[in-house]
Amino acid sequence: MVDVTAKDQTIRKAKARGIVKMDSRTLKLIEKGQIAKGNVLTTAKIAGIMAAKKTGELIPLCHPLELTGIDITLNIDHKNSQIVIETQVQIAGKTGVEMEALTAVSIAALTIYDMCKAVNKKIVIGEIMLLEKSGGKSGTFIRETPISITKFREIGKLNNPAKRRA
Repeated sequence: MVDVTAKDQTIRKAKARGIVKMDSRTLKLIEKGQIAKGNVLTTAKIAGIMAAKKTGELIPLCHPLELTGIDITLNIDHKNSQIVIETQVQIAGKTGVEMEALTAVSIAALTIYDMCKAVNKKIVIGEIMLLEKSGGKSGTFIRETPISITKFREIGKLNNPAKRRA
């Protein structure tokens, strides 16, 4: 584990995002509260919070941290038949909270899968990424607007005349 004794204590924040894609039928069951295991969104949020707090126990060489704030939002995107999970984690400390934010997103997504797998095993978890981080010696990182896989494919067709005709 990296020794952080000499580092300055600063306010450190990290935001992460992930997407859980599924068919519209499963999404409707989640919205109507008709998944047998219970309230999917609330359970996923609680699981994400718990995971952020336990990151130091889950990931080798990751410092155990006393987090000062964890916020998780789960938004249903009907147009793309998906749930978008975003987390923000913060601390007044000597090391960053990127791993905590990413762990919270990952476990929230896995919880959604676990709760819905009885009705849909084709659920896809993806696009888990750090969106922002601030504080500490390395400063601020802000990801440029993430491009979805669909948009990436559309751009590829635009840049390749052979694919445009297909």
